[in-house]
Amino acid sequence: MSKPSGLTAVNGHAESPSDRPPPQSASSPPPDIYNASSVAEIKATLSHLHNQEASVTARLDALVASQKDFSRELGRLDVLRANLGSKTSTTRSISHGMLSDAAATADRISSAVRSLDLEQARVKATLEVVEQVAELKACVLGVSGSMGAPQDWETAASYLNRASKIPAEVVHGAFAAEMVPTAEVPDPPNVTLENAAESLCGLFLREFDKAVKENNGAKITRFFKLFPLIGRSEVGLDVYGRYVCQGVAARARSNLNAGAGGSQSKDGFFYANALTKLFEHIAQIVGGHGGLVERHYGPRKMNRVIERLQVEADVQGGIILDTWSDERHVDRKLTDIKSYAFTFLVQSFLPAQRTGTPRSNSPANRDGSAAPGEDEGVDMKEIDGLLNEMGVMLGRWSLYCRFLADTCNAPEEGEDDDRRLVMPAFLKESLLSRKINDRIATPFNTMTTFFLRRSVEKAFQMDEQPAGLTLHPQRPLKADPPHITSAVDDIMYIVNKVLQQSLATSQIAVVTNVVPTLARVLGSDFIGMTQRKMRDECYPRAAVQGAQPPEQIVLSFLVLINNLDVAVDYIRRIVQNNREKKQAVMGPDGIPEETDQLRSLFPAPAETALVAQTIQTLSSSFESKVNDLLSDGIQVTFNNVVKHRLRPILADAFRDIEYQPRDDRDPTSTVYNDYHHDDDDADGDDDTSRAELVRPRFAASWSELLLPIARILTAPAFDRLLTVTIAYLTRLLEKRLWSYQGRVNSLGATRLERDISGVVAAAVDVGGGHGAPGRYRHREAFARCMQMVMVMGMDDDEWEDVMKGGETAEVIDRLSVEERVRARGMVRRDMV
Repeated sequence: MSKPSGLTAVNGHAESPSDRPPPQSASSPPPDIYNASSVAEIKATLSHLHNQEASVTARLDALVASQKDFSRELGRLDVLRANLGSKTSTTRSISHGMLSDAAATADRISSAVRSLDLEQARVKATLEVVEQVAELKACVLGVSGSMGAPQDWETAASYLNRASKIPAEVVHGAFAAEMVPTAEVPDPPNVTLENAAESLCGLFLREFDKAVKENNGAKITRFFKLFPLIGRSEVGLDVYGRYVCQGVAARARSNLNAGAGGSQSKDGFFYANALTKLFEHIAQIVGGHGGLVERHYGPRKMNRVIERLQVEADVQGGIILDTWSDERHVDRKLTDIKSYAFTFLVQSFLPAQRTGTPRSNSPANRDGSAAPGEDEGVDMKEIDGLLNEMGVMLGRWSLYCRFLADTCNAPEEGEDDDRRLVMPAFLKESLLSRKINDRIATPFNTMTTFFLRRSVEKAFQMDEQPAGLTLHPQRPLKADPPHITSAVDDIMYIVNKVLQQSLATSQIAVVTNVVPTLARVLGSDFIGMTQRKMRDECYPRAAVQGAQPPEQIVLSFLVLINNLDVAVDYIRRIVQNNREKKQAVMGPDGIPEETDQLRSLFPAPAETALVAQTIQTLSSSFESKVNDLLSDGIQVTFNNVVKHRLRPILADAFRDIEYQPRDDRDPTSTVYNDYHHDDDDADGDDDTSRAELVRPRFAASWSELLLPIARILTAPAFDRLLTVTIAYLTRLLEKRLWSYQGRVNSLGATRLERDISGVVAAAVDVGGGHGAPGRYRHREAFARCMQMVMVMGMDDDEWEDVMKGGETAEVIDRLSVEERVRARGMVRRDMV
C-alpha cells in the first residue's frame, strides 16, 4: 500500500515525521496491538507490521523467481539418471558374460603355480639336506683321519668347525644316522663329533699348559686359537685368563717386593706407583691381546678375559692397599685427626680478650716460647704426603675404570655410543672398587677436611700485618698493593691446591664432598675469624666523641676489608682457571687444540655439568657471605671514620659564601668582589682561582679525608666506600640547597650552579686511579642537586617549557612537580 510522503493520517489527525515513534531495536520484543495503551504504541505496532509484510513479500518474490531454475535443474537430473541406468545394465552384462570365465582361468593357473613352487621348495630342501649330510660325512671322516696317524690338530679342528655350522636337526636326524656311519667310523655322527671335540679339548689344554711352562709364546697362541674351532670358546677364554692372571700376579709381586727393606718403601709414591703399574699391566694385556681374542673368538669375547683379570686385580690391588695402609699407619692418623681439637680456632671464637689472639709462629714468638705440642701429634707434612699419594691412586683408578668401560662397552655397528662411559657391573661391584672407596676415597675426604681446616688455623696463627702502612698522605707506603695480611695468600694457595687435587682424582663423589667442605670451612673459619677480628680486635672506635679512631686500629680494619675483597677475587680466579677451556700447545697434527679440562677429567656430560656447577657454587656462596661482611665493614668505616667529618667539610666549603650579589657592589664584601672580578676578566688565571672558593676548599678537605683511605683499600673496596660516602654527601648537599630559600637571586643562582658543579667534580675525582671508570656512576648520585640548581637558574622560557611538560622537563626527571616549583621559588627575582 502507498502512503503520503509528508504526513500520515491516523484517526483523522495529521502527523508530522517528528511525531512518529522511534523504530524498535532489534533486541526489543515486537509490540502487541492488544496491549497498546497509547497512540504511539499503536503506531509502532503498525510500523512493525508493515516491515514484516515487506520482508515476507520480498522472500516470496525471490522464491517465485528461482522456481524456473529449479525446474530446469530437476529435468537435467532426470536425463542423467536415465543415462546412468543404461550404462549400469551394460556393465553388469559384461561382468557376467565376459570376466567370469577369465577369473576362473586365472584362479586355476595360480593354484598350479603355487603347487609347482611348493614342489620346487621341497626338492631344494631335500637337496640341501642331502648336501648337508654329505658335508657332515666328510667332516666326520676328516676328523677321524686327522686325529689318526697324521695328528693334524689344526685340520681336525677345522673339520669340527665346519661340522658346527650344520644344523643340529640334520646332525641328530635319522637320515644322517643311516648314511654317515661307515666301517671305520661306525658311531652316529653326533657321538663321533662330540667325542672328537672332548678329546681335542683335553689335548689342547695339555699342550697349552705345557707351552705356558715352557714360556713358548708361539705355541700358546697356536693352541689358544684352536679352542673356538672345536666349540670350546669358554674353556679357551678361561685358560687364557688364568694364564694372563699368572703374569699379572707375578708382575705385581715383583713390583711390591722391589722396595721391601729398601729406601723405596719410604718413598711417598711407592704404593701409588705399584698400583699404577698393576693397572698399566692389565691395560697392556687388554690392549695388546684384545685384537687376537676378538678376531678368533668374536666381538666382545675379551670381556670374559677382562672379568677374570679384574678378579686378579682385586687380589693384587687389595694386597697393595692393605700394605700401604699398614705401612703409612693410616688408621692411626685418622684417629689422631678425628681427635684433633683445633684449639687455636676454638679459643679465637671465645669471648675476645683485648690483648688480642696470640700467633704461635709470629716473629715475636720465634725465640722458642711457642706452646709445645702445637700440632698435637698430627704431622701436616705426613698428611700432605698421604693426600698426594691417595690423590694419585684415585686418579689412576679413574683412568683404569674409564679404559675398561670403553673397552667392554665398545659399540658395534648401529649401536649407541653413549654407553661407552658406563662402568661395567663387574667392575662397579668388584672387591677392589669397594676397597678403593673404603681405604682411599673416604680417608681422602676426611684428611682433606682436616688438612684444609688445619691450614687455615696455621695461616691465622702465622698471620702478619703488612708493614709500613700509614694514613699520612705525605709519607710513602713501603709495601706494594694490595695491602693484605699473609693469611689470605696462604689460605687461597691451600684452597687452590685442594681443589685441583680433588678434581685430579676424576671421582665425582670426591668432588661433591670436598668442594662443599671447602665452602663450609671458608665460611666458618676464614670469614668467621675475619669477622671476629673486625668486631673484637680492630673495630675503629674513637676514644672521644667526634674524634678519629687510633690510626693503627683503622689501618688494621682497612686491611681486613682488603682481605675479604682480595679473597673474593682469588676464589673467582681459582674457579675460572679450573672451569675454563685451555689452549694446548700443539696437537698431534701440528695444529693448536683447545682442551676442556673438566671434560677430560669427567668425560660423561652429566658429570661434567655437575662438577662445573659444584665449583661454581663454591664461588657464588663464598662471594655472597663475603659481600655481607664486606658491606658491614664498609658501613662501619663510613660511620666511624668518614661520616662525622662530612658536615664540617661542607660547611667550611660554603663558609661566608652568599648568593645575593647586586649591581651596586659592596666594597666590604670580599666574596662579591671576587665574583665580579671573575665576571669582568674571566681570562685571568688569578681571577678565576679567586672566584672559585667553594671547589678548592671542598677538594682540599675531601682529599685530606679520603685519599689516605684510598691508598690503603683496594680499588673495589674503596669504590664501595665512595659510593656510601657520596650517597650521604648528596643528602647533606641537598639539605643545604633547600636552606637557601629566599637567599638566592638570579645572578647568585648561576654562581650557585657553578659551585655545586665544582663540588661534584671534586667529589668523584678523589683517589686518583681508584674507580676512574665509575666516575659517571657517582655523578648520578648528585642528579637531584644538579637539577635543583638548574631549575633555579633557568630562563623564563625554559621554565615555561618545563611547566608545559616539554623537552626541558625530561632533563629534570629526578624532581617531582612540587619539588620543581619549590626550587624555582627559592630564587628572589625581584632583586637586581
